[in-house]
Amino acid sequence: MILPKVRDPRFITIRRGGTLTDSDHRHLALWAAACAEHVLHLFESELPSDPRPRQAIAQARAWVRGEIKMMQAKDAAGNAYDAAREVTGAAKHAAQSAAQAAVVAHVAAHELGAAANAIKAARAAAPEGEEENAGRLECRWQREQLPDSIRELVLEDQRLRNDICWSVFGC
Repeated sequence: MILPKVRDPRFITIRRGGTLTDSDHRHLALWAAACAEHVLHLFESELPSDPRPRQAIAQARAWVRGEIKMMQAKDAAGNAYDAAREVTGAAKHAAQSAAQAAVVAHVAAHELGAAANAIKAARAAAPEGEEENAGRLECRWQREQLPDSIRELVLEDQRLRNDICWSVFGC
């Protein structure tokens, strides 16, 4: 579970009654795509001929550029989730991260799903005994990628939802 029971208006666009600007929504999608792409190699090393997670990330970025509709990005997320069902461990989390990145076009609050699954992928790929450190390093890398315009929003969201995001944001 990565979404709270009550939706945070900061992650609902202004036109739908929240406070999120379209620009910040796009920044959240790009950040989520960067998080997913950072661990994508963990999936591709398991299933190198399966393009679905990479396509989901590409669709997230295409949505940001206005080249596709939200439903196309959402469909790509579903395909990446299907790919995740075919693998385990780090590869599974990497594909789930890509799916979450694509679905940010539909629900902005999925940005933490992309980040959290990327951290889980890094942990799962780490040598025994290094899992926590690998997760902290991935979390720090993600925070370095945050645009200034959404930095405080995401950091506060991490604090608020850390418990329902597998407690991965303690970096």
